[in-house]
Amino acid sequence: MNKIIFMMSVSLDGYFETSSRSLEWQDISDELHTHFNEEIAASGGMLNGRVSYELMSGFWPYADEDPAAPKVVADYARIWRDVPKVVYSRTLRSAEWNSTIVREVVPAEVAALRSAAAGDLFVGGPDLLTTFQSHGLVDEYRLYVHPAVLGAGHPLFRPGTSLRLRLLESRPFANGVVLLRYAAAT
Repeated sequence: MNKIIFMMSVSLDGYFETSSRSLEWQDISDELHTHFNEEIAASGGMLNGRVSYELMSGFWPYADEDPAAPKVVADYARIWRDVPKVVYSRTLRSAEWNSTIVREVVPAEVAALRSAAAGDLFVGGPDLLTTFQSHGLVDEYRLYVHPAVLGAGHPLFRPGTSLRLRLLESRPFANGVVLLRYAAAT
């Protein structure tokens, strides 16, 4: 059965972005980017909130048009455009690049998406994560811990979040990032 996986980079002190919404602190090496490309290319789709979708759609549709773009970036641009995407938003009017807008997270509809998908589904964005968690829809967490301390920013998990997880894998990358892969404990 396909899984619903939350995949996100995080600082050592638990932030996914700075207070000014910057992600520049992340060290996405070619090795790590290749890993991301392989994971998303094999997926059945991406499930994003509006903010994550707009962030991604502001860059990835055209990233491979830059002749100076590294191969891993150009490859991801093609992968991102092609992979099926569901955007959960009450306000977004249109979405392109193989995207469908859905207004509400309805567990039965998510279960149908999971069953029909050609592979695992990746949830993007901490706000959508909170909603999926409230419905018990997240099967696995893939946290890419970067060797950086931000000191402040937007925390990955909201205050009051309580999770029990079971470690499935840890994998270091040469740039110091460590993948911590967890199953949601039942």
